[in-house]
Amino acid sequence: MEYLLDDPVSERIYQEILRKVRPLQNREVLDSMTQRGVVYKLNLGASVISLQNLAAEYTKNHLLALKLWNKQWRETMILATLLEKPEEVTENQMDFWVRQIQHTEIAEQTAMNLFSKTPFAYEKAIEFCLGKKTLCKITGLLMMGRLALTDRSANNEPFEEFLELFPPLAKDAQLSIVFRRVFIQIAMRNPSLYKIALLQAHLLRTLDSAVAHENAEELISQLECDAVKDLVNRRS
Repeated sequence: MEYLLDDPVSERIYQEILRKVRPLQNREVLDSMTQRGVVYKLNLGASVISLQNLAAEYTKNHLLALKLWNKQWRETMILATLLEKPEEVTENQMDFWVRQIQHTEIAEQTAMNLFSKTPFAYEKAIEFCLGKKTLCKITGLLMMGRLALTDRSANNEPFEEFLELFPPLAKDAQLSIVFRRVFIQIAMRNPSLYKIALLQAHLLRTLDSAVAHENAEELISQLECDAVKDLVNRRS
């Protein structure tokens, strides 16, 4: 992780954001998250939309994003993903941040708002999926899904590589919800990937894992429905 010299402008904006974020507290959301066992260093329960609106008031700033992330509040971590410059993110920074992710919400915001937009997105998505920590794998999967949805200029090769990584991930019940969602997002990019994904889904049936079998049946059911087939065919 890099260390940058602070500057008065970034510090002023940082303190200003901390003051502005506190009134965004939503007690109802906070109580709901607490009841579900979702605990942060500090959580105000602010809506993501309100944080997006706050971030829109400022120019993206690398040092500011680092300061916000290091604060480790739920809201400042989400704001960090919104205010960081993807082109200035380093691989070491991505490794450092992913190790600090404690909840799926932050994994999703980080993957969607920032990591999938970096120059290292494809290689880091694979690396994270091969990691040991569940939330690291979830971040990698979410990056894959985001790339499948947004990078329309990419060819099929990287997504075929993603699909090849999926059999071991299919065995992990903690990944199942995200795994299935991302699998479908990749499959629906175009007819060629759809065929490969459908074959891969059938392959999951052969694995020695009840979780993989359950994921396979759910995926095949979704992929073979007429609505999905029609949508994929329109993308040819």
